[in-house]
Amino acid sequence: MKVMQRCAAFIAFALTALCATSASTAETGSVLRVTYAGSMGVVMDGAIGPTFARAHGITYQGIGQGSYALAHLLAAHQLQADVFVTITPGPMQVLKQAGLVNRAVPIAGTQMVVAYSPHSRFAADLAAAARGEKPWYDVLSEPGLRLGRTDPAIDPQGANVLLTLQLAADYYHRPGMMQTISGAPQNSAQIFTEPSLMSRLEAGQIDAAISYLSAAQSHHLPTITLPDAINLGDPAMQAPWYDRASITLDNGKTLRVQPLVFYAAVLSNAQQPALARDFVTFLQSPEGQALLREHGYSPARGTDL
Repeated sequence: MKVMQRCAAFIAFALTALCATSASTAETGSVLRVTYAGSMGVVMDGAIGPTFARAHGITYQGIGQGSYALAHLLAAHQLQADVFVTITPGPMQVLKQAGLVNRAVPIAGTQMVVAYSPHSRFAADLAAAARGEKPWYDVLSEPGLRLGRTDPAIDPQGANVLLTLQLAADYYHRPGMMQTISGAPQNSAQIFTEPSLMSRLEAGQIDAAISYLSAAQSHHLPTITLPDAINLGDPAMQAPWYDRASITLDNGKTLRVQPLVFYAAVLSNAQQPALARDFVTFLQSPEGQALLREHGYSPARGTDL
C-alpha cells in the first residue's frame, strides 16, 4: 500500500510537471519525453537532453524518479514517454513483460561509493575515511550522523545501498554493520526521493549517502571509494562476492545484486518513435558518451537486453 501511495503521489507530481512544461513550450514543435533513473538528473536535464534538443530543433522533457516506480507507472499506462533509461536490468524487464520494450541497449556503468557533504560537521572524519585513515563504516556509525538513501522497494539505488552494506559486513567481518548504519531496510528517517538525494547532500541537509559514483561526481561531491568486492561495479566479482547478498523486504520482495549498468530503450507506445530512436543512438554516440564521461559515468559493460 505504501508503495502504491508513493507511486500515486509521483503520478500527480509528474503530470503537473509535464503540463507546466508543455504549456511553456507548446509553440516549439515536437516534444520528446524521456523517463530516466533519478540519479541521472544532472547529466540528462543539464547536458544530454538540451544538447539533443538543440541539434534536432525540438523540446526535451525529462522525468527522473526511482527506476522501478517509473517502470510500473509506464507499464500501467499511468505515465507516457518516448524513452526509458534505467539502471540494472530489473526495471527494463518490467517493461519488456508489459510489451512496451523490445530491446534495450547498455549506455554506461557506475559503482557504489560513500558520498558526503563538505558542509557536514562530520566532514573531517569522512575526509579521513576517504584517505584511508579511518574505517568508513565507523564514521557512518557515529551518533548523530544523518545518512540518506532511497526506498529499496521502488528504486534500485536504495536496494543497492542495503546490498552493499550486507556485503561490507561480510567483507570486514562486522556482522552488525548493516543494522547499525541503516536500521530497518525501509527506515523512513533515511529515505528520500532519488532526484533529491544529492541536492540534500549539497545543501548539508544530510551528512552522507551510499550512492552511485556517477551521481556524486555529477554534483561535484567528495566520495569514499569502496573495494570492488562490495561496490557492485565489477562484473568479475558477481559470482565470488555479489551473489552472496540478498535481502527480503517487509512486502516479501527479495533484493539481489544486478549489474550496475544503465540501459536505454525506445518505448513501443512512443509518440515520437523516430526521435526516440535517434535519442538512444545519441546516447551511444561518441558525443553522448563524452557527456556521460564528463559527468562521472564509466563505459557500459554488458550486452543488449
